[in-house]
Amino acid sequence: MAQNPYKETGIFVIMGSRLIRSLVVVGLVAFSGAGLPAAAHAQGLEAASLAALPAPRLIFSDDEMALARAVAGSPGLADFYGSNGLKRIFSGPEAAIRRNALINAIETASSHGLPPSRYNPARLLELDGEGGASLQAELAFARSFARWTQDLTGGVLDPRKVSSGIKRAVHRKPTGEMMREFVAAPDPAAWLADLAPHDKDYLALQQALHGMSRLAAPVGTPKVPNGTWREGSEGEGVLLLRERLAAIGFPARPTGDMSVFDAALGQSVAEFQDASGLHADGVAGPHTVARMNRGIGPEAKGILIALERMRWMHGYDMNARHVWVNLPSYTATIRENGETVFSTKVVIGKDEDTHETPEFSENMKHVVANPRWNVPRSITVKEYLPRLQANRNAVSHIDVVDRAGNIIPRSQIDFGRYTASNFPYRMRQKSSDDNALGVVKFLFPNPWNIYLHDTPTKHLFNETRRAYSHGCIRVGRPLDLANELLKGQFANPEARFSKALASGRESYLNLTHPLPVHLVYFTAFPDENGKIRRYPDIYGRDAAVYAALVKAGLDSGLETGGQGN
Repeated sequence: MAQNPYKETGIFVIMGSRLIRSLVVVGLVAFSGAGLPAAAHAQGLEAASLAALPAPRLIFSDDEMALARAVAGSPGLADFYGSNGLKRIFSGPEAAIRRNALINAIETASSHGLPPSRYNPARLLELDGEGGASLQAELAFARSFARWTQDLTGGVLDPRKVSSGIKRAVHRKPTGEMMREFVAAPDPAAWLADLAPHDKDYLALQQALHGMSRLAAPVGTPKVPNGTWREGSEGEGVLLLRERLAAIGFPARPTGDMSVFDAALGQSVAEFQDASGLHADGVAGPHTVARMNRGIGPEAKGILIALERMRWMHGYDMNARHVWVNLPSYTATIRENGETVFSTKVVIGKDEDTHETPEFSENMKHVVANPRWNVPRSITVKEYLPRLQANRNAVSHIDVVDRAGNIIPRSQIDFGRYTASNFPYRMRQKSSDDNALGVVKFLFPNPWNIYLHDTPTKHLFNETRRAYSHGCIRVGRPLDLANELLKGQFANPEARFSKALASGRESYLNLTHPLPVHLVYFTAFPDENGKIRRYPDIYGRDAAVYAALVKAGLDSGLETGGQGN
């Protein structure tokens, strides 16, 4: 029976939020037949004048109103269902192909180091077995779809919430846009299969994970309770047994009730036992349960973390030419078409909160010959000001300048009058052979004032552990890097850069095509031959990422309706 929405007081309580106003506007326009561009998102409609929109249809069915209420707390789902006229896409026999595509995709979660439990596979199988006709089925599949696609195309975690040193912004399509593409895809299974990163490093990490954790469930997968489980057993323990077996790679499609141990589950138990070297009797007794509950080893943890970090990079073209600075390996490389074309040692920030080199990506725009060093404020007031207060002629190789850049004689300044909070001057070092930045710096503008540069302290590149800077990255082969970056822009890049150096003046050589620079943090990463190389967790960030992954694996949150976008 159709209802007048003006009588739906509950929905208009919710409509006080910007999100639901947008949802309803999108839905009304869809019902009116005017339609909206697929790329339009609900939140963008705030700028549109409602008076300019076509007259909307104001009558909704009970089913449509229920769906609208259910997705109200999920911006991405609200965007999609609003633009789709509040029509279901996972319900009924005609949507079975989409349901099966999603279930099959989720069964590959462990190969990506993702715990299947995050996507509620047991519930999806149960609902699919019932025909997927209910609103609960629509919502369960939609929420699992949102989480799966977001995790695979941008990672489980928001990296900026994991560690203060991770500044990385993840670039992924919004949920609403991905759902529209999924619905329009002629082959939903192929569309889902194409979501994951396909670059060779991700594939090499997947292969390594398979070898290290072949018979171990991903982090966050619930354990099987102690006991003996055999055909005919029932209860929550059977559900957890199914879930863990599926996570390890031995899924058992139920023939009936998910919580009943059936013949198919017994077969999966037997296959796991055979692979584990146990007696394959199909009974999950104490020895089988203990082996099944065994976690991954420490080496596999590094791979899990690396896969998550690679998913954070999914919005970038890893085959395009770029600069790749892996902090734990103390190296900077130029990579193109998946191959390294240049490599150099680097020195990175000290293992101190205020000096750690952050992780982020930006575009390099300038190569600067004979750079002046504008001393960072933090170094000026924390390190140099106390020395100047003790002796005004300290650090005499660095000028004191005012806000306009004018050099101020030290005899005119009473350094004792100032503190770190009110010191009104800056400090700047002229271009010279002993300049802290050496003879060249490489700028990729960013809020943290991090850049690559030469250095007069060459001996540090002979050290194994090279974390000595205040945060910027010192380059072992700076002139070669400059020439490589300018290649293709000048007929003779070496001669062009040498001319700039010979001038003795600070000279900016602007890159015609800005080059992506990725400051990354991989303690496990494949080399050119696909072999996994290991590096120290210098800043302890891997430990933080792993702890966050464990928490995310245990906290599915699917029934709350809380999807990020």
